[in-house]
Amino acid sequence: MRISCVGAGPAGLYFAIVMKRRNPNHEIVVHERNPAGTTHGWGVVFWDDLLATLRNNDPDSAQAIADEAVPWSGQVVDVEGQPPLHNGGGGYGICRRRLLQILIERARALGVDVRFESEISELSQVADADLIVAADGVASQLRRHRADRFRPQIEAGRNKYIWLATTQRFPSFTFGFVPTSAGWVWFHAYSFKEGVSTFIVECAPETWEGLGLGTMRADAELRTLESIFAKHLDGHELISRDGHDNRLPWLSFRTLVNRTWHADNLVLIGDAAHTTHFTIGSGTRLAIDDAIALAAALSEHDSLPSALYAFERRRHRALARVQRDARLSAEWFENLPRYIRYNAPTFFTLLLARRSRLLKRMPARTYLYLRGHYTKLTGRAASPLARIGRRAFPFGSKASRGIFRAEPGTPRR
Repeated sequence: MRISCVGAGPAGLYFAIVMKRRNPNHEIVVHERNPAGTTHGWGVVFWDDLLATLRNNDPDSAQAIADEAVPWSGQVVDVEGQPPLHNGGGGYGICRRRLLQILIERARALGVDVRFESEISELSQVADADLIVAADGVASQLRRHRADRFRPQIEAGRNKYIWLATTQRFPSFTFGFVPTSAGWVWFHAYSFKEGVSTFIVECAPETWEGLGLGTMRADAELRTLESIFAKHLDGHELISRDGHDNRLPWLSFRTLVNRTWHADNLVLIGDAAHTTHFTIGSGTRLAIDDAIALAAALSEHDSLPSALYAFERRRHRALARVQRDARLSAEWFENLPRYIRYNAPTFFTLLLARRSRLLKRMPARTYLYLRGHYTKLTGRAASPLARIGRRAFPFGSKASRGIFRAEPGTPRR
């Protein structure tokens, strides 16, 4: 089969790797419009379950990724004015650029033709391919050519955020919340290589405007953010990979869903097919899962239409809960003032419960009362109505190990 993959991110590269391992006779070309070494973001986060998946599908690249990964231990919630709180669990961070290098090297070793500065904006450019895989991100150019079939819907989130890095080391996955004259500003941070951590800053649009963010020169804005988070950074600097017209690239997260994922011989995977908010840390995992599922469907079915239909059906089903959880998590942060008025232990409980549909539908104090009453009756720290608001931890069950039980709290004064 002649296959053209458009986009050399985790989804496109891993699909090429798995397909080549299943059948070395496939002719696979991966087209990437950017020069080699170009990437967006800094580190990516993952857990043991992803490593197990990688080992099952390509042990060589899995080992290379495991060797480069930096472990982080537990989670920390640090609300200014209150003692930081810790819980158990753990995961890994890895430099996104290094992750892509590993996948590129592995794909080429298997015989995949990876081409940089090869922009594919028209389907006619890859007309000789039996299968065209659009792995070109949320702004996919190929998807636009079949927009009437895919019927994409993109919804912009309310909060502003920016993906930065810092030389400060965060040995735990850390959420830090700082009040300012214009409202709360917070960060999500974790180490991804020696001496460097991802540092995502987020705030409400009113806070962003009130602080003048987005209006300063990039260097002045970095200094402003460094002053806000001075206690957490401890003298270390914040780093931006790029700035447009000397402005920091602030974003509003775009949630993408498509009615269907394939049209004729064109199929969407990764962020071209769907996005999930960064606060649940699932983007890379979902991209890899798409790649594996597509390769499996193509191997299991004799015809391309039946394979693409089976792939789409399988992944739609698998993503339904994840996308719901991501929307709830994003909405929780968009409504931060509703929760951060509670004391730190109670706030941490609400943070970990942010994927719960039940929490969204009732006052936080009522939710806490029901949760605490359920815990007293059963001896288990779980969501009181698990089938309605499933037990919700920030990155899945592994992060729940060792978590404290928190009784219903009262708002901080």
